Amino acid sequence: MKVNRWFGLLVTILVLGSTLLPAGVSAEGKRTIEDETIYDLLVDRFNNGSGENDIGIDSRDLTAFNGGDFNGVVDRLTHITDMGFTMVSLGPVFESESYDGKKVLDYAKLEPHFGTDEEFVKMIDALHAKDLAVITDFPLGGVSENHVWAHEGLLKFTPDTDGTIDWEASDATTQQALREALVTFMETYALDGIRLTEIDAYDSAFLNDLIEAVKTVNPDAYVITNEMSDANFDASPDFDKMNALRSSFVRYDADTSSLSLFTNDSRGQLIQFDELTGPRYTYDIVEARMFPPTRWKVAAAALLSLPGIPIMPYGTEIAVNGEASPENHQLMNFKTDPELKDHISDLNTLRNQSEAFRNGDFEMLHNENGFTVYKLSSAEETWIVALNNTTETASLEIPIDVIGENKLLRGVLDGDLVREGKDGVFRIVLERELAEIYFVDEDKGFNTPYLIASIMVYVLFFGFLFLIFRKAKQAKKAKADQ
Repeated sequence: MKVNRWFGLLVTILVLGSTLLPAGVSAEGKRTIEDETIYDLLVDRFNNGSGENDIGIDSRDLTAFNGGDFNGVVDRLTHITDMGFTMVSLGPVFESESYDGKKVLDYAKLEPHFGTDEEFVKMIDALHAKDLAVITDFPLGGVSENHVWAHEGLLKFTPDTDGTIDWEASDATTQQALREALVTFMETYALDGIRLTEIDAYDSAFLNDLIEAVKTVNPDAYVITNEMSDANFDASPDFDKMNALRSSFVRYDADTSSLSLFTNDSRGQLIQFDELTGPRYTYDIVEARMFPPTRWKVAAAALLSLPGIPIMPYGTEIAVNGEASPENHQLMNFKTDPELKDHISDLNTLRNQSEAFRNGDFEMLHNENGFTVYKLSSAEETWIVALNNTTETASLEIPIDVIGENKLLRGVLDGDLVREGKDGVFRIVLERELAEIYFVDEDKGFNTPYLIASIMVYVLFFGFLFLIFRKAKQAKKAKADQ
């Protein structure tokens, strides 16, 4: 299976050649929010890189600070870049009473458990050096009742029963204070954007004012939200589409008709299966008594190829479980089977290198009985994505006018190859619970790049096996000589 994966990707890259754009760059040469793939993490739950800020932490208590920090993010950057993500969302980083950063105490200070100002700047610089954009959350409500503004009686607020408060959203003084705090934060740190959270109480006029304020500091900054809004956010979620994704792939033989919600208009909308504010998708899968690795492989292919801006929370790559916080906020485990991580990497490789794959014209070709096939195309490239979410082998005949004359379909994930039949149709045949992504290539008969690529892959693979055998034999001989 891994040989097929390497083979398919290598051949596709060789075939595309000079048509590939740098990762995350649009056809116009400028990176936009539609080009991003977002890795969403909580600093405290990702990686502990420094013991100096481990004051009062308890990694055995999910309600307590577990030790993750800015240095830990830097230490594990390769984990993120290996999967091909282009943006990291850090959650709230302000001084807070809670490990997730939501119970903010002071918008002017960073959480000491996460590190110092200098370490935060160093982390941002390290992310930028890897060509990763970085954003953080700015909660407009649900802050700690001990927030400095509340403690000093500076602003009006409404208390809640869980030790949090909400600011008086319509109060002019409150709005001015929030605006100034946001601008100061953006001016102080070289962030690529902000995710505004807890926005429900605020009208669009004020939210638009905050968006404009951020873009005054940095015109290229992204301003997004995790809630539906009529304000001028660069991106906001579509919960109907998210629910369509979750229900369509949580079990095999599921009704996928709701995937018809996805159109070209979905491009600027945030989409995700997994989330940090509710049940992890693995929890839903286990509740449905399904096998998470298989479910996730098909689901990841859908998430990273359907129109929209994908968000993948930390731990998705190891199928983290949990119904609600703090159980769904487990400390990241980096010593697990990398199969799903490799699968995500393959998909992001395609997404990053192909403008058509990210933002091409979307056309649903087939969506019946759990078998979904769609087309992504531009003037330069065409892709066919097939998702068989059933318990039987599925097939589809695609007319030549959809694919084009003198073409073939080159499978990327499993190395499948489909040529036009004598009757002028392309027959895709896919085994149960599998996804395949096809690059529409010129059918030139004897394909020299393809042959070279296949020889390279198999020579490298069998050469690797030979080295392992040789080392084992040498070790056995050395042991016998002792």
